[in-house]
Amino acid sequence: MAPKSSTRVPLSVKGPIDCPYEGKEMLNLPQFNRGTAFTAEERDLFNLVGNLPAALQTLQNQVDRAYDQYSSISTALGKNTFLMSLKVQNEVLYFKLLQDHLKEMFSIIYTPTESEAIEHYSRLFRRPEGCFLNINHPEYIERSLAAWGTEEDIDYIIVSDGEEILGIGDQGVGAIGISSAKAVLMTLCAGVHPSRCIPVALDVGTDNEQLLEDELYLGNRHNRVRGGRYDKFVDDFVQCVKKLYPRAVLHFEDFGLPNARRLLDTYRPRLACFNDDVQGTGAVTLAALSSAVRVAGIDFRDLRTVIFGAGTAGTGIADQLRDFLNTQGISKQQVIDHIWLVDKPGLLLKSMHDKLTSAQRPYAASDDRWKEIDTKSLSEIVKKVKPHVLIGCSTKPKAFNEAVLREMAKHVERPIVFPLSNPTRLHEATPAEIFKYTDGKTLVATGSPFDPVDGKEIAENNNCFVYPGIGMGSILSRADRVTETMIAAVVKELASLAPSEKDPTGALLPDVADIRDISAKIATAVVLQALEEGTARVEEIEGIKVPRDRDHCLEWVKEQMWKPEYRPLRKV
Repeated sequence: MAPKSSTRVPLSVKGPIDCPYEGKEMLNLPQFNRGTAFTAEERDLFNLVGNLPAALQTLQNQVDRAYDQYSSISTALGKNTFLMSLKVQNEVLYFKLLQDHLKEMFSIIYTPTESEAIEHYSRLFRRPEGCFLNINHPEYIERSLAAWGTEEDIDYIIVSDGEEILGIGDQGVGAIGISSAKAVLMTLCAGVHPSRCIPVALDVGTDNEQLLEDELYLGNRHNRVRGGRYDKFVDDFVQCVKKLYPRAVLHFEDFGLPNARRLLDTYRPRLACFNDDVQGTGAVTLAALSSAVRVAGIDFRDLRTVIFGAGTAGTGIADQLRDFLNTQGISKQQVIDHIWLVDKPGLLLKSMHDKLTSAQRPYAASDDRWKEIDTKSLSEIVKKVKPHVLIGCSTKPKAFNEAVLREMAKHVERPIVFPLSNPTRLHEATPAEIFKYTDGKTLVATGSPFDPVDGKEIAENNNCFVYPGIGMGSILSRADRVTETMIAAVVKELASLAPSEKDPTGALLPDVADIRDISAKIATAVVLQALEEGTARVEEIEGIKVPRDRDHCLEWVKEQMWKPEYRPLRKV
């Protein structure tokens, strides 16, 4: 059993908020500002008289006004900019607006619009947000991180070096945009208090020539630092996290192919850490796949899978499928033998060993079985393999063309096709195209939101279904590691929530509109698994024993979730 901490974990999201500020200073702090919703008593107590219009309004009044303003903006990027501006003015109002209009605004605050905002980060910049760590000044890492609070104040840290962001590649210091967006979703989906997350950008330079030549670019103006110096910088950062915030969960985001898996393998035995591109993408895809396999009546043991795009996400999906089925009693090698990876050189073969990453090598196919086959042709690969499943992580638009899709439909009764690349313009195929070329019999999940096709709801294979719940569950249990069995518990829980569980014609994943309830259930699965396997470091929080039965644990988790509401203010 892991040692249990006797330290109380102050995660309360109820009761009055201590506030040492007043007047204009208070109005300029998004954590405390309430604008026209300050009561008459609060205006007097905090010296706000004369700083606000006379009307006393409710949070709902403010949400209605903000929504009208949002609706008047014609472009998605303009809406994203408006919401970011609101966030740095009034935190509660920002999250309440998002919560009330979640499904409409989700694609604005995350993929696909957030990728556009990140591409233009230096030109849209208004106010710094998050922690910027500079590889040219590693001596400031600890000082910079320590400025965010004590070990009691921080639960979750999202870090990116910006090398491989949302299908748009190397964005340098724009990495802070994806770290901040993920932090927002931690609060919005799982109820982690916004002040208890730190978004971090590791500025190690960029190989994006367009950014290097842009006079307004805000990051280090040199090519990416690699090798020993890079590894030392990352390790210094991780060691500072362990020292300053020993109970926080560390979330790796959008690291490049040479580093993502390597860093995860290095640090996952040492602290509670998680790579969303490897484990998150793999887990949500596996949940959708579990739903599809059930609907199609396929035995997982027989499943043949082609993954087009063998980068961080593609190999992550392969690994999650391998590890999950291994927990179900299927040998890892048996699973590997039924997975084929395709990347820029074509089908990955054993003869390419020296050119493959460590994550790709286990899945390389034997050359002997592919003689006289055009291994660069996806349609020829599909013809040979006769896969049940075709997954796209390539960012190559239209790669799943008519020939590929018709070939799939020849060999299996219910093809399973997941074009997961994002943003939307980089999808391998649209749901409408997939249904058209397979006579409507395909089971589909996509990486970005799509409207229904002929009445069929399209499952959005979005990582937000899993990583906020994994994070919250790890926080509440104070897990010392994020284990494969915890991820497996998440996969099972999410698959059980899919509409297709009750109706075979339903979507393979639940609706993003229900994300808060979904995240609570995912977090519950993580807490219970951590308690069962001994990775949890606390068995009670604020004097309340963590319930071990699912229903009571779920209610307990929901009680720990921060809500966007104006709580009483107490002057200190």
